[in-house]
Amino acid sequence: MIEQIKTFKTNALAIEVIDGFTETDEKLAQKFFKEKLDEGFETVNLLVSINEYKISNTNAKAFFEDIIFVLRNYKNLGHLAIVGHSKLIKALVPLDNFFFKRLGEGKEERYFDVSQLEEAFEFITE
Repeated sequence: MIEQIKTFKTNALAIEVIDGFTETDEKLAQKFFKEKLDEGFETVNLLVSINEYKISNTNAKAFFEDIIFVLRNYKNLGHLAIVGHSKLIKALVPLDNFFFKRLGEGKEERYFDVSQLEEAFEFITE
């Protein structure tokens, strides 16, 4: 399940993935993203909180649809903040950021611990 954890009048979007990720969740995430673009923003800065996410409860089709959506809309993706409490994800984000920054000037991906949620909000609203 996903839900919007905070709303912004800017190009920022903050969602939380709770438990698993389904096709319905993927469609809702796309809707939130498209709404920001429809508001006239060229890019969307995205915060994804995965603290309560369980990968074992994720629908494979939804996962791959999400990847395809991101690839198709990459030019519209701004900063990316990943919020969680995982040493593995914390280690992987800098590797992913290496490619993320190379594919788009001015784009940055950062990991934030759940205790740094306010900092993550600041990052996506810069």
